[in-house]
This record gives sequence, structure tokens and C-alpha cells, in this order.
Amino acid sequence: MKPVLVLLVSMAWPFTGAQYYYQGLMDYLDNRLLAIEDRMQLWHEQSHRYHTELQDFKKLTAETMNGLRQEHSVLLKDLEGAAVQVDKVEREMDYVETQTSPRACVNKADKVVEQGAWILEESRAEEEEEEEWEQLHSRVSDCVEIISSIKSVKILKRVGSPKGMWIRDPRSSKVYVFNGTAGDSIYQFNSVREFSRSNGVTDSRQIKLPSEWTGPGSAVYNGYLYYIKQEADTDVQVVKYDLLSGSVTDSAMFPLESHATVYNLNPETVADLTADDEGLWLLYASSDSEPNINLAKMDPATLDIEQIWDTRCPRENAEAAFVVCGTVYVVYNTRLASRSRVQCVFDVNDVVISEEAPLLYFPRRYGAHSSLKYNPEEQQLYGWDDGYQIIYRLTMKRKLLV
Repeated sequence: MKPVLVLLVSMAWPFTGAQYYYQGLMDYLDNRLLAIEDRMQLWHEQSHRYHTELQDFKKLTAETMNGLRQEHSVLLKDLEGAAVQVDKVEREMDYVETQTSPRACVNKADKVVEQGAWILEESRAEEEEEEEWEQLHSRVSDCVEIISSIKSVKILKRVGSPKGMWIRDPRSSKVYVFNGTAGDSIYQFNSVREFSRSNGVTDSRQIKLPSEWTGPGSAVYNGYLYYIKQEADTDVQVVKYDLLSGSVTDSAMFPLESHATVYNLNPETVADLTADDEGLWLLYASSDSEPNINLAKMDPATLDIEQIWDTRCPRENAEAAFVVCGTVYVVYNTRLASRSRVQCVFDVNDVVISEEAPLLYFPRRYGAHSSLKYNPEEQQLYGWDDGYQIIYRLTMKRKLLV
């Protein structure tokens, strides 16, 4: 029996060791599973907390956005109200300027300085005034006027592109519209009234030119159209076109750099033709490095250059210019369109003195002028402002005696 017992004990011992081993393994697996369950429970709690915090943040963000939208609406209404008030103030300022324009003429001996302001005496003999004006006429021809103020503004309509030009022939009632900054066609209306009542340019007479005009720098003078022609890498050419016969009668070349523009804020204007009581003028820049605007007096019959001046008016921030009685008025603005203003004046006869030069502000309307054309018969400016056609009526005065 003893051997049998020993055999049984020896056989049971491995089974007992294996049982303990497997039991330990199961306990280890149990512990690991419990740890995993604990971690999953913690992850679930953290996920729930994060989800709750995210929902709260989303709700707070939505409330903040709603508040910002309401504040934005209130601010927008306030800005609209402020814009209305600013426009009203500008209109009142324009009215005050028209009512308080400078005196028509001043004698140099009548000017005195008192407390930093110019005081003009009331008394002056009529005989002395006539004699002085006769002397002035002998110096500068019959044109002795300078702009005093902008009397009124008329917004006619809105036609065409943001940039362009329109002009009325001083010797007739016909109106010519140049839509855009280049093209081979222009549009003719019989009068300003017809243009204002038209449906765009469809009711006009379309004039097909023999070559393409470049930039809003054309002029109409005594029944002729003078326009700028410039092809790639060529000199600037002034073309004289007979509006009655529909043919080119003359042309002239000018050695200007192809990339030089006369106005920094309107790079499409490579040169600007303008007409006044004294004839035809050309505003230009000889090269892109030239800082100032140059002026040339042209013979309207032959297109010959009679005389050239450096106006000393910078091209930087210039948007347009025009000539009245031999005096150049350069209009300036900013790249973010603001109120246009005449900031530089140059008189070819050296009659306009610094204290007389007008500081003219154009009423703020839409954007910036792409062109301003003077009509000497009406003493009006025809402006193109962001596609709007505008008429500025001017108040004139006599130039001071120097």
C-alpha cells in the first residue's frame, strides 16, 4: 500500500502546482480587466465632462455671437446715421462756401495783414481800377478770370464703366461720351437734356473712329475731336478728327515713355488734352521718373507745340486736372477715395499769386474722378465719378493785380 500511496501523492503533486499556476494567471487577468474597466470608466467620465464643457462653451459662444451681431447692427445703424450727418454737414459746408466766396478782385495796395488775416479795404477809385485792368489786359490777353468757388453740383445720371469721360462741345450743344479707358467708338447726343433722358448709350449716335483712343484724356474743340492714340511700345500720338466730315485731318507724335502717366491715381491717362478760352492744351509727363506735371500749349489747327511749362505740380496723388484762362488746376485725392480737392495751381502768365490761389474742395459723392473737362462757354466742369456723370458749376472772379 505504501508504494501505491507514494505513487498517488507523486502524481497529485504536479496537478496541484499546475492548479496554483493557472489560478494565479486567472487572478492576474482579472486584475488587468478590472484596471481596464476602471480606465474605461474614467475615460467615460472625462468624455462626459468634456462633452458637457463643450456644450457649455458652444452655448456661450452662440450667446456671444448673438450679442456681437446685435452690437454690429447697432454700430452699423450708428455709422449709417453718422454718414447721413456727414453728408448733410458737407452739403451745408458747400452751401456756405458758395455764399461766402472771396471778393471778385483785390488791389495789391489794398491788402494789409491784421491778426494773421487779409483785410480788404472797401474804397477804391473806379478810374484807377480801369487803368490797372487795362495794363493787365495788355500782359495776359483778354482772359483774366480765376475760379472762386464751386457754385453748384448736379448729378446727372450713371452710365457705363467706373472710369470714362464725357464732354460738351463749347461751340454746340452736342455731348460726347467716352465709356471706359480705351476704345474705337464714342457716343454722341444732341444735348445734355437728351443724354439725361436716354436709356444708357443705346439712344445715341455711335461714332466709329479710324483708330483706338487711349485713356480719358480727349478734348472736343470747335467741331473737332482731339484724342490720344498709343499702341504698344510706341510714342504718344495726338489725332485731330473732324466730327462733321468723319475723317482724320491731322496728327502729331510726342516722344513720351509708354509707361509714363500724367496722373498717379489714374494710370490709364497717358496724356490729357483740355481746351479753354485761350485754346488747346496738353498735360503730360515726359517720363515715369518725372515728378511734376508738364503743360504744353498746342496750335489747334496744326497741332504744333507753341510753348512748354513745368507746372511744379506733383503727379503723386493727382487724379485729374483742367485749364481755365491759362491757369492749370490739379485735383488731388487719396488711394482710398476721399474728398477731391484742388491743391496745386499754375498760371502760365504768372499772374495768380500764392495767397490768391483757391483751395477748392469737391463735394464728396461716390469715389474719385477719372476725368474733369472744362467748358469755357458755360463755365462748368463735366466730371466722371465712379460711373456717375456730374456737372460742377463754377463761380469766377478776376485775377489779382501784381
